[in-house]
Amino acid sequence: MKRHCIGVVTTSRADYGLLYWLLRAIHEDEELALRLYVTGSHLSEHFGLTVREIEKDGLPIHRRVPILTSNDSPTAVTTAIARAAEEFGKAFAEDDLDIVVLLGDRFEILPIAQAAVVHGVPVAHIHGGETSEGALDEYFRHAVTKLSLLHFPATEAYRRRILQMGESSERVHNFGAPGLDHLHRTALLTREQLQQELGLDLGRPTALVTYHPVTTEPYSAADQVTQLLRAIESEATLQAVFTRANADNEGRIINALLEQFCSKRPERYRLFDNLGTLRYLSCLKHLDLVIGNSSSGLIEAPSFRRPVVNVGNRQRGRIMAANVIQTDYSEASIRQGIATALSASFRDSLADMRNPYDRFGDGRVSERIAACIKTFVRNPGSLKKPFIDMPQGSNYDQ
Repeated sequence: MKRHCIGVVTTSRADYGLLYWLLRAIHEDEELALRLYVTGSHLSEHFGLTVREIEKDGLPIHRRVPILTSNDSPTAVTTAIARAAEEFGKAFAEDDLDIVVLLGDRFEILPIAQAAVVHGVPVAHIHGGETSEGALDEYFRHAVTKLSLLHFPATEAYRRRILQMGESSERVHNFGAPGLDHLHRTALLTREQLQQELGLDLGRPTALVTYHPVTTEPYSAADQVTQLLRAIESEATLQAVFTRANADNEGRIINALLEQFCSKRPERYRLFDNLGTLRYLSCLKHLDLVIGNSSSGLIEAPSFRRPVVNVGNRQRGRIMAANVIQTDYSEASIRQGIATALSASFRDSLADMRNPYDRFGDGRVSERIAACIKTFVRNPGSLKKPFIDMPQGSNYDQ
């Protein structure tokens, strides 16, 4: 029996963790053949060469596609976009794919989707329909939606938004966020094991801190991170576990400031190139709060009822659960957010909170996505897609 070839692209440590169980489901299905494309920051020494994590997990890598340059200026980003279009265009010309799966909204994703469409490869898109008004990802994500034939949004509100964009309801499926499958299927580290991994005494209040560039606010990263670090340092009892920023423009500026900050107080602050999925989720489980502007504070942290201080505009527009405390970029605002997050009253208020991204709560999101993809490739039909106009007065509640 000829297997259907399913391409999946991973660009960074972040999307690989979210795709992990879907990759497993595809790889282990007798009707499907996984074609895994590794690109972006996975192949960069500066970002921890996280392709090693994929190799360690034993998943077969079909192609390694280097596209990043040695810096993160706007010109370097556009060069990476051009390289992605060219290199994936060559790959899709050679590979006999039935579909390619893309996740999210990073700049690398858009040219890959364009290359797929040009070569007649259907695109399945995960985490479409969301908004993040503080990042250029906002533009890229919706453009990828219009290039895709199959959609897997993470909430009902996002599903409706994709329908508003003219997509067919038969091809838009809300199963929840696939990254949450880890919470049901992965044995996380104990507090003692995590303490040893981090090299910190977790008997003291400890924060997990991730801060990425706000790409719609150029030339602002240095000041924003300076305010953030001052706020963290002002909380005398607070320790922090930092992870590096991503490969967006000004990410290297952020990482240089983090290196300088953590090197002065290594007994209190630790910087990791890449925590990996197991350690990162274990941090969400055991540490006291999350600070920064990563989407993990909105999507994964609610499952642990973990307080999140969400700084600035990068995630503005996304659905936020009750665990999220929104601040501006000022030291005073961030300090107030940290104080609230550490307060017993706020933590107690989260006791009955539900994660809006975990629709079924059973750890089978990836299985449902894989099954839906398999149904599609068995009988894909026409690659042409009509624009479905919204009926007057409809909000697409179905």
